[in-house]
Amino acid sequence: AIYTPEEESSPHIRYADEAYSLGEGDLSQTYLNINKIIKIAKESNAQAIHPGYGFLSENSVFAKEVEEAGLIFIGPKVVHIELMGDKIASKDRMSHLGVPVIPGYHGGEKSIDSLRNEAIKIGFPLLIKASAGGGGKGMRIVEREEDFSTSLESAKREAKTAFGNDNILLERYIRRPRHIEVQVMSDEHDQHLHLFERECSIQRRHQKIIEETPSLALNHDLRKKITEMATRISESINYRGAGTVEFILDEDESFYFLEMNTRL
Repeated sequence: AIYTPEEESSPHIRYADEAYSLGEGDLSQTYLNINKIIKIAKESNAQAIHPGYGFLSENSVFAKEVEEAGLIFIGPKVVHIELMGDKIASKDRMSHLGVPVIPGYHGGEKSIDSLRNEAIKIGFPLLIKASAGGGGKGMRIVEREEDFSTSLESAKREAKTAFGNDNILLERYIRRPRHIEVQVMSDEHDQHLHLFERECSIQRRHQKIIEETPSLALNHDLRKKITEMATRISESINYRGAGTVEFILDEDESFYFLEMNTRL
């Protein structure tokens, strides 16, 4: 285990056979310090690194450097972290695989005029989303065309600050969505399975508050369709490890791929 000095009495330190301090400092010097974490792993003769969740768990640079250091990264392949970490790239890939995605614009245009034209094609209300986003950052609901430019600039500013990337995508806004996640697991032997669904529709500011299972919104046939779609996605990209495939469920029982988190 690794830890910072203020965590010395934490349970994970007591349960670990060996524990190594990351030293003092802010996150960039401790839990986000790739070189320091790999150095500790090599000096302790560890064979693998499990990234946990948060921090570097979905960082493709970290996964790549772990493998280049001769260690095993316990998690998805670098290519999958990169693919699913970009909302535009992942939606494009899903479209090519025949997986339904929310109608919208995922292209490379960045000018306000071009994006406004795309917004008009989609229709209002629509959702502006940061491509590299998460946690509701860089996300705006636009009800009217005249509010589009202001909302776009606001979303791009927030995305740039939060993620260092102000690329955005546009999607049709579904007014009464249900948020359904499917837990998937894949191994190195082309075996792909799902562990059924969680419903995460109770949210505040696009942040999940309660997750519950089974979802009351799914009947037997719909549950079968959604879970099989999640497994199909894993198979199609030859995924490895644990992943969470997220879908938006509309009132008419249409469902759309939202994103995939490359972790539990």
